[in-house]
Amino acid sequence: MDISVVIPLYNEEESLPELTEWIRRVMNAHDFSYEIILVDDGSKDTSWKVIEELKLTHEQISGIRFRRNYGKSAALNVGFNAAQGDVVITMDADLQDSPDEIPELYNRIMNSDADLVSGWKQKRYDPLTKTIPTKLFNSVTRNMSGIYNLHDFNCGLKAYRKDVVKSIEVYGEMHRYIPVLAKWAGFTNIQEQIVKHYPRKYGVTKFGPGRFVKGFLDLLSIFFVGKFGKRPMHFFGTIGVLSFVVGFFITCYLIFEKLRSIADGTVYRNITDQPLFYLSLVAILIGTQLFLTGFIAELVSRNSSERNQYHIEKII
Repeated sequence: MDISVVIPLYNEEESLPELTEWIRRVMNAHDFSYEIILVDDGSKDTSWKVIEELKLTHEQISGIRFRRNYGKSAALNVGFNAAQGDVVITMDADLQDSPDEIPELYNRIMNSDADLVSGWKQKRYDPLTKTIPTKLFNSVTRNMSGIYNLHDFNCGLKAYRKDVVKSIEVYGEMHRYIPVLAKWAGFTNIQEQIVKHYPRKYGVTKFGPGRFVKGFLDLLSIFFVGKFGKRPMHFFGTIGVLSFVVGFFITCYLIFEKLRSIADGTVYRNITDQPLFYLSLVAILIGTQLFLTGFIAELVSRNSSERNQYHIEKII
């Protein structure tokens, strides 16, 4: 199979018929073998009923429905697991991403060494309350990840080699940083393609202001896990040892000053009467705790067997 199109959706009943028909026209025009995987992220409208009706007339469509809303990352992760195509295309279900971009994205993957091609909505039709924070997060992500050639990490329209989606795990709000996940997994040839962005035709956006806080926290998680996930002792242990050493030397200094004052016959305050004593005590305790944290983290696998288990109601 040439292409798998993975589309996560939440309350998109109006756009689904138009979107799937648009994809079908593009695929037939270029003679692609394909599948469309629609992942219903616990929609409260009639989206699932629409998917069932589309399945009756469009054999390339398959649907996965969550019992409740888990989020876009969960929907993508399940869609990636189900995808069978040599190239996997992701796009949003709101008709803001154009299926006309699919042939070029497919050719970029198949005719070059690219592992991932990410869309860049150079001209956006979103309000400033969305575009300005997005630019800020893209800038921070570029500098933290070292992927300097991408302008829009969060663009829903992307193309992947099959090996990429089968090698990464998407959870939390990490769908925003899939190129970073791909890089940490060893897929370093990440390219960009300018794509068209259309105004939303139906409904309203499903993402609120809280996504920025969650997204930033997940970026820190990716950075930590990618750099220290296999060696947490290098992170916690290093900081712990430094803290312990600082506290130890402060304690030694206080003891030395006390002994010197006794030898000189001068009056000197008790060690416990000095603020430095409590600073050294805190440093030693924190250092010990961090070292033990790193040791325990080395014994516990970061990959929980239940982290990506979702309750799927139906598969058609």
